[in-house]
Amino acid sequence: MHFIKSTLLASVASLLLLMTTFVQADVTYPPLNKHQWTYDTDPYGSEAIINEKLIRHGGIWIKFKRVPRVDEKRNSWVELIHKLPTTSLAGHQKIRLTYQCDIPLIIKLSQQEYGKNGDQSYAHYQIKLPASKQWLTKEVALKDFYRPDWTPASSKDYGLLPEHINAIYLTPSMTDKDGGEAILQVRAIELLP
Repeated sequence: MHFIKSTLLASVASLLLLMTTFVQADVTYPPLNKHQWTYDTDPYGSEAIINEKLIRHGGIWIKFKRVPRVDEKRNSWVELIHKLPTTSLAGHQKIRLTYQCDIPLIIKLSQQEYGKNGDQSYAHYQIKLPASKQWLTKEVALKDFYRPDWTPASSKDYGLLPEHINAIYLTPSMTDKDGGEAILQVRAIELLP
């Protein structure tokens, strides 16, 4: 009797484990729209390496190689760019991102006041997410974004204006001084009310 009871318990435990695994494997994400994603690098030697095309098998894989800052007036950069489907963040309060990045990841909000049509400081509001070698989903509130420490004194702070933000930049946190390499993967991005 004890043998039958043990066998039955082991069978039930195995069945529950299989059901749990199946439920976890059934996570679905909204598809990434190829018309909303691009990438950019500086003209000083930084690189972005992709595998045939930017979005493959439902996600993005991109390797960035950033050169150190060239001089005081010429800085290097690398960025994965998500062009907003509604042309602004108006009506949204949070961003949910599912990603992997082997170093901490910076999310920057491209706001017109700080870009090429503004003061050209590029000191956009940003937030830093932790490195992760596994898929990680993070939800960040716009109110938690801040301007970087290196923001020039000449760059007037207009505050974070969601209606003036037209893109989200994802940038591995390599430094101006050292540059570096990082692999960034994105599975999903969602804009939340």
